[in-house]
Amino acid sequence: MTAYLAVARLIKPHGMTGELVVLPLTDDPSEVLAVAKDLMPIDDGGEAVGEPLTVSRSRAYQRRWLLQFEGVESRTAVEELAGGLLGVLEADLSPPEDGEMYVHEIPGSSVIVEGSIVGSASGLIDVPGGRLLIVDIDGREVFVPFREPIVTKVDRVARSIEIDPPAGLLEI
Repeated sequence: MTAYLAVARLIKPHGMTGELVVLPLTDDPSEVLAVAKDLMPIDDGGEAVGEPLTVSRSRAYQRRWLLQFEGVESRTAVEELAGGLLGVLEADLSPPEDGEMYVHEIPGSSVIVEGSIVGSASGLIDVPGGRLLIVDIDGREVFVPFREPIVTKVDRVARSIEIDPPAGLLEI
């Protein structure tokens, strides 16, 4: 089976006409979630769990997006989609630029401080202030803001993330 990369999480219905509030999982939602794009409902492993949905309406909405799909015209029709994921094939995405990696590549990446591996990344979480990198340090989860100047280098090929954490952050 073909695995898809998650590009959006379906949050909840919006209004009565079949729109959905979605959380983009991509840095380029205006391109990936654009009108006429086909998005595949997927499970957490990236496997298709339904038929492709074609975007008929797409717009930014606060910190999220509102999407509507062809043939989906009521709140009832989208309620069963809520909580799911939408994906696309990796070939349909722009490749990450230098210093970037896909979100699915983060788990298992080495986390490095001053040239030494201090732990392993297990993922990202979205919080109101941005994203936090979840780092496993000797069986303990530490949350590190995933932004400059704390994240100093991301190496997709080496699967490593170099950080310069403030004093005491990794001991919390």
